[in-house]
Amino acid sequence: MGTHATSDPATDAFVAHRNLLFTVAYEMLGSAADAEDVLQETWLRWVKVDLAQVREHRAYLVRITTRQSLNRLRTMTRRKEAYVGPWLPEPMLTAPDVAEDVELAESMSMALMLVLETLSPTERAVFVLREVFDVGYDEIAAAVDKSPAAVRQIAHRARRHVDARRPRETVSASRTKAALESFQHALATGDLQGFLDVLAPEVVMMSDGGGIKQAVPRPITGADKVARLIIGGTAKSHATLTTSLTMVNGSPALALHLDGELDGVMAVRLDGDRISGLYYVRNPEKLTRVGTETALSLR
Repeated sequence: MGTHATSDPATDAFVAHRNLLFTVAYEMLGSAADAEDVLQETWLRWVKVDLAQVREHRAYLVRITTRQSLNRLRTMTRRKEAYVGPWLPEPMLTAPDVAEDVELAESMSMALMLVLETLSPTERAVFVLREVFDVGYDEIAAAVDKSPAAVRQIAHRARRHVDARRPRETVSASRTKAALESFQHALATGDLQGFLDVLAPEVVMMSDGGGIKQAVPRPITGADKVARLIIGGTAKSHATLTTSLTMVNGSPALALHLDGELDGVMAVRLDGDRISGLYYVRNPEKLTRVGTETALSLR
């Protein structure tokens, strides 16, 4: 790119809305790599559009992105069926200001992203556009090729489904950080009681190694089981474990290093002040976004 300003309206519009489009695609897919591919496909379609016929650039771009995301979501469903072990969303390093935008931080938390995984592709698209990005029913209808009346029904059904499964309350970043610090301390000391104090009795732990790194093949439930698994795992490893707080998907999380090398990222779900969900992503292909911040936007 030269230093002179570009005056191409198609490029200008795409660049102006790029962060929003990426956020829409990521919320629908749970994968930053796939969201980037969707943006590429959106751009290739956008440059062929006659802009004189487009009333609102932002709405039209969101529509293209939604359609491409839906296509991608259907192929990803097949990929996930062949995936080794639990599939967790791809964690992304986010700027501290994302945590201050409560709506954005909640919408992309690991806990909510996992709930969205239980929706059908169309339900997920409708829920994300309506609940997260506040898109009107007519616009959503055009994006998902359904009538506005059908979209209202889908939105209602998806919201009911998500509300029954999402965390009951919005947890502040400071509370999450406090729980993670207690967890860090228990991890450093190997103290079973320390773990039992911070883990909810019915805590669920999931780990995603993607068949590349060793991971627990299915979710583990119960504070005692989870604590003993972690203590046993760290005792068996001959590497030096270090942990540091980071910001992932708009919430505090832990980065775990073995002998100085990044081993994985752990995100949590809180109920009250205790950890009720532990999500450990070890698959190296999903850790490419935790070194540099990703710019996101709801607007």
